[in-house]
Amino acid sequence: MTTDNKSIVQRALTALIATGDVEALAPLLSDDFTHHRPDANTKTKTEWLAAVGAALGPTAGMQVEIEHVLSDGDHVVMHSRRRLPDGGPEIVVVDFWRIDGGLIAEAWEIIEPVAEADDHLTWWEPSTPSAAKV
Repeated sequence: MTTDNKSIVQRALTALIATGDVEALAPLLSDDFTHHRPDANTKTKTEWLAAVGAALGPTAGMQVEIEHVLSDGDHVVMHSRRRLPDGGPEIVVVDFWRIDGGLIAEAWEIIEPVAEADDHLTWWEPSTPSAAKV
């Protein structure tokens, strides 16, 4: 089962990356698909596909380098690096996918701009001495 779930995610992302067409991804998402964001907002299948389509428009030619794809039960995790063409910014992305009935039912995504990585390693430190509370 785990290998099959991993294959479902790999097939979905290969179709999306190869064609840039979100419609290639749509049949692999359940009708009640939910995309969860770190800010607690969610998107439906239709909303998420529209957002992915909008994101691919201005970033045509984006390079996606998949570093790891791991699976455990009904969850698949993918770690990737993405670069814009012509030396544009680079991001690192961790996607979590939940598979149900052979379709992607839920997704979570964490994105970190590589240029900001050092700042995020010390996020708990006050930005200025006056910000510290005693």
